[in-house]
Amino acid sequence: MAYDDLRSFLDALDKENQLLRITEEVMPEPDVAAAANAASRLGEAAPALYFDNVAGFDNARIAMNVHGSWANHALALDLPKTTGTKEQVAEFINRWAKFPVEPEWRDNPLWAQNSVEGEDINIFDILPLVRLNDGDGGFYIDKAGIVSKDPDDPENSGKQNVGIYRIEVKGPRKLAIQPGPVHDIGLHLRKAEERGEDLPIAITLGNDPVISIVASTPMEYDQNEYEMAGALRGAPAPIAKAPLTGLPVPWGSEVVIEGVIEGRKREVEGPFGEFTGHYSGGRNMPVIRIDKISYRTDPIFEHLYLGMPWTEIDYLMAPNTCVPLYQQLKKDFPEVQAVNAMYTHGLVIIVSTEKRYGGFAKAVGMRVLTTPHGLGYAATVIVVDEDVDPFNLPQVMWALSTKMNPSDDLIVVPHLSLMELAPQSDNPGTGAKLIIDATTPAKPDNRGNYGNQVRDLPEMGEWLTKLQQLAK
Repeated sequence: MAYDDLRSFLDALDKENQLLRITEEVMPEPDVAAAANAASRLGEAAPALYFDNVAGFDNARIAMNVHGSWANHALALDLPKTTGTKEQVAEFINRWAKFPVEPEWRDNPLWAQNSVEGEDINIFDILPLVRLNDGDGGFYIDKAGIVSKDPDDPENSGKQNVGIYRIEVKGPRKLAIQPGPVHDIGLHLRKAEERGEDLPIAITLGNDPVISIVASTPMEYDQNEYEMAGALRGAPAPIAKAPLTGLPVPWGSEVVIEGVIEGRKREVEGPFGEFTGHYSGGRNMPVIRIDKISYRTDPIFEHLYLGMPWTEIDYLMAPNTCVPLYQQLKKDFPEVQAVNAMYTHGLVIIVSTEKRYGGFAKAVGMRVLTTPHGLGYAATVIVVDEDVDPFNLPQVMWALSTKMNPSDDLIVVPHLSLMELAPQSDNPGTGAKLIIDATTPAKPDNRGNYGNQVRDLPEMGEWLTKLQQLAK
């Protein structure tokens, strides 16, 4: 079934024993974040967490680790919770083929039950804000879908954006946001500032599980996230019009915050414990003025713990980083077999491919660096043969151990764009990138001695099935 809101998905997780309700009183710091940090250490079937007894808050409801395991991620896509990683990526590719599916406009959105405007706004009255890591510079909203439009082409629904970006709470109605130049919202803001305008935005919290997935998917600039959500859900995504900005927002959100990114206004934002497993430091970032908040009665605040991988964000961004890269590469190079971009949101990307001729694998690696995602994120690309499974790290390490010659197969490209949060960047926003060719050389490249590779025995597949049945 397709989930229209967060609460129905939490109920489904509960029925599948994938939700832990923490009923004892907990401290907002460090208990909530520490529990989510611990949950990520429980393995690939870790549950979501739900807190409703938080000291110091009258009626706080906080959900953590909602996407924080392969089991929960599978359930978000209406798959059996035992569905494996490769199978989830393959199903993601199958559903992507149904894109676009037009969203469905609905009346009476769930978030319209309550509202507050202007000087009456105090975000602390609505959200039970807690810090995630000891070194964070303040309270953050880090799992919200932020909706914006291209100021130069606002009627083009393809150029609207729904993305997840970190937001620091700076005051009762003031926020700070980090819109990287590689992201669509960064382009929207630049265009607005060139026009001398503010950028209207809507910040949607507590969304249905597929909205969170597509909001963290590196789609092409003119691809609509709601249309992708419909393809993944197998049903049109329900949306409604935000009352102040008119922006399309999810119908089932818990909270909708409307306002503007104020043009050419910057304040220090950060530090923040990021998905890289490092603190990102403080930088001057754009400021958001909140003009209206609409929210469900007793809203659930969905928070996202980030730290040293793997945490929830790594599950949230794993298949949906692999699939668009696969689609973009496959279009140019039909020989590409699979793409694994799960590691630290694709700072490392592993591609398996057939080769047409000598040097072909290196060309595939260069293409990775020029994809919309690769431009800002891909720091290291490993290319392996078509018979090497990029999701099987022992096989990848075997290819690195036996196929890669450091004198010829390491290609360093200096001074490329690299996201500001990457700890290895020379300067924030730039750095060297590495392509590792761990494939068997193809003619006319005759380096090495690869003529006697051991292959699986023909009967292996039959015996694998037999042994799996015997082991049940």
